[in-house]
Amino acid sequence: MRPNDSGEPPTVRNRLPVLVPAARLVAALLLATALATAQVELAAPFQDGMVLQRDRVVNVFGTAPAGVDVVVEAGSSRARTRSDAEGRFLAQLPAQAAGGPHRLVARHGDAVDTCDDVWFGEVWLASGQSNMEWQANRFDDLRDAVAEAADPELRLLLVERNTATEPLSTFEGTWRPADPEVVAGFSAVAWSFGRELRARLGVPVGIVASSWGGTRAEAWTRPAALSHDPVLTPILERWTEIDAAWPEASKRHEAALADWEKASAEAKEKGERAPRRPAAPLGPLDRHHPGALYHGMIAPLVPMTFRGVLWYQGESNADRAWQYGPLFQTMIRDWRDDFGQGDLPFLFVQLANFESGKLDGTTWGDLRDAQLQTLRTVPNTGMACTIDLGLSKNIHPPNKAQVAHRLLRWARTLCYGEDVVPSGPLYSHCRIEGNEVRLFFDHVGTGLAGPTKGGYTGFRIAGRDRVWHDADVRLDGETLLAQSGAVPHPVAVRYAWADDPAISLRNGEGLPASPFRTDAWPVVTQGAFRP
Repeated sequence: MRPNDSGEPPTVRNRLPVLVPAARLVAALLLATALATAQVELAAPFQDGMVLQRDRVVNVFGTAPAGVDVVVEAGSSRARTRSDAEGRFLAQLPAQAAGGPHRLVARHGDAVDTCDDVWFGEVWLASGQSNMEWQANRFDDLRDAVAEAADPELRLLLVERNTATEPLSTFEGTWRPADPEVVAGFSAVAWSFGRELRARLGVPVGIVASSWGGTRAEAWTRPAALSHDPVLTPILERWTEIDAAWPEASKRHEAALADWEKASAEAKEKGERAPRRPAAPLGPLDRHHPGALYHGMIAPLVPMTFRGVLWYQGESNADRAWQYGPLFQTMIRDWRDDFGQGDLPFLFVQLANFESGKLDGTTWGDLRDAQLQTLRTVPNTGMACTIDLGLSKNIHPPNKAQVAHRLLRWARTLCYGEDVVPSGPLYSHCRIEGNEVRLFFDHVGTGLAGPTKGGYTGFRIAGRDRVWHDADVRLDGETLLAQSGAVPHPVAVRYAWADDPAISLRNGEGLPASPFRTDAWPVVTQGAFRP
């Protein structure tokens, strides 16, 4: 069941022609009948076969005539609300235990909208760029699992790609039960997370996937949210320039396109290779435009009730990696404000190892640090470290099931109250002890794992001159001691600080330590603010 294309409630025209008294009476009766049976519609996410969040008050929303009472029911839950002046309604169903199937009903007078085969369970939103978007059928290691993917109580909703200049109320996408065909075209990370969650909890699970490869975080954030931070306003300033130039650039592109079509036809007649199609100019509907993806692919879901959010993105912001810290934190707060569920759990993937090709070789190190700072700064977040899962020459690490497993460890801790080590070692603080630096960690689990053959690798140490040297590191209980003969008075240590670093530190659970730095010195990307 869907709202109309405009997202606005149905209206009744009230301009009547001049009629004789009897005709006026008939017209009045027809108008009264139209008003009495005016339509009520559930919003785009509410469809047959969907999953609603269990054990939580659930937001159910849609459209109806302005200022009327609307009753919403599902299972044993019932709520009454009133539509606002614009014909929008939001009802809050009381919490209900996992189970189904149920019928979801929204009713105003004789007008009814329904969704059948509705279940209560765990509902998660998965978003980001290509590492979240890439489908399960792209990965050979998932082939057997996809072939056995049939699970009627794992429901998947894929939001189709879309951009918009203003928040939309509709999207293209349908809830479907997991089967080999559906899963093959669904996010490998999101499905793997849902599959493992189903196996662990034994309740229905719904996953909403809304992602687009190669996109930047600012496109997933409302422009108004970016305007309050001077570190982020250069993004808006740059796009203001682009938008101003777009009408003229668009005209030039149309002319170039016409020339190209003519040249292509001539080349075809001569049996020659056609020239390259002119690239469209950047403009308001570009996938990188601030807010474009939020408006087109997230706003239609607001304020759906979710257990939490899964996020896998950052590669496209690596050139402005230091800026990513405040940008990502702003995006999280913005989503939380819109969904209105307090500190909605936000679980994200730290970038894996990869040779970016940048001359300095540390832009991805800067980006991972921005992600780590987000984990430390923003409450109710979790970060899956994947520094051991990447491929130097492939920006899309293949082991998506392990990525999902590490996200789920955080979910088990933050959302489901399990006593589980959620992460590999995370740097906590350090202490200078003569010519050594003692490093302390959180999430050591059963202990820091001993060094690999040849000792710990990936550690560097520096003095006040800020010149880095390879460090000798030894295990001392649940801490590490780092030193170098070239640095008699050390002040800082870094670990795995490179695009594709050497790594060696794990906890007893086999989970890798996140790259980290003990210093607050300027990083390579610190002055890069404009896209």
